[in-house]
Amino acid sequence: MTDVATQLKAEAGRLGFIACGIAHLGPHPHAAALDRWLDAGYAGTMRYLHRQAKKRKAPQLADEQAGVAVVVLDPYPDPGPDDPARPRIARYARGHDYHRVTGDRLETLARACRRLGASHTRVYVDTGPVPERELARRAGLGWIGKNAMLIRPGTGSWCFIGVILTDLAVPPDPEFSADHCGTCTRCLEACPTGAFVAPRVLDATRCLSYLTIEWKGEIPGELAGRAQGWAFGCDVCNAVCPWNQRFGDAEGAHPFADQHWIPADAGPDYFERMTEAEFAVRFGGTPLERTGLERLRRNWAVAFGSLPPRR
Repeated sequence: MTDVATQLKAEAGRLGFIACGIAHLGPHPHAAALDRWLDAGYAGTMRYLHRQAKKRKAPQLADEQAGVAVVVLDPYPDPGPDDPARPRIARYARGHDYHRVTGDRLETLARACRRLGASHTRVYVDTGPVPERELARRAGLGWIGKNAMLIRPGTGSWCFIGVILTDLAVPPDPEFSADHCGTCTRCLEACPTGAFVAPRVLDATRCLSYLTIEWKGEIPGELAGRAQGWAFGCDVCNAVCPWNQRFGDAEGAHPFADQHWIPADAGPDYFERMTEAEFAVRFGGTPLERTGLERLRRNWAVAFGSLPPRR
């Protein structure tokens, strides 16, 4: 008879996840590093990370009924080359909202856990106090690269991470202990705003993803000038990674294919001319909804202002 873990992983594959592993919920080995990162102010205004720190350092505290984490990777595809004369949107945000798409399929996998004997499941897709990348590493799915992203051999880092905390009786997989970044520092050197303080240490307050999505004020002029046309998020530290250049072209991830939320001919005044009602109709339920119209107006102006001059 096929064992429970094998059945569960087969179901994860059937649902479209490209990898699935089981992680234990013991203390985080780098808990002190998280404390130092928070104390340095690198989380910026993301105060929820301070509130969640205790549980992130000891995942068992996130759900005391759970014994393991079932961790999956959900890939998103390459949308093709960008027009260097146009503002850019991060690859993950060009398709449908991963919180919903990945979350729905993760709920289906959670039901499979129950069929296989679990009495308790709790699903997380970038929505709670769980250290997703560390749990993915523990589950044998990859290592945490110098760009602080989870990288999987043969796949790269263009993936969402989903977690199910459960009491399913399955043994943890062997942890991924190797570091395949070697001496490469391309991600650190390519960051437009110099946001990496050290390998795997990101000062979010300088990161374009933070500045265009989380930060509510004006983007500081020095950093705005380095935006390189990014209007929502940034892909640079992923795009330059050799593992992504060799392996990171996901197939079959149709919900995350580019939906062209913003017209290709949208000019500098595209969001300025838009009303709140129009924004809600066009962007409601998309990843871009999160920032709201006012911040997208800010981002769009910064993106256009940081594009190279036309020849």
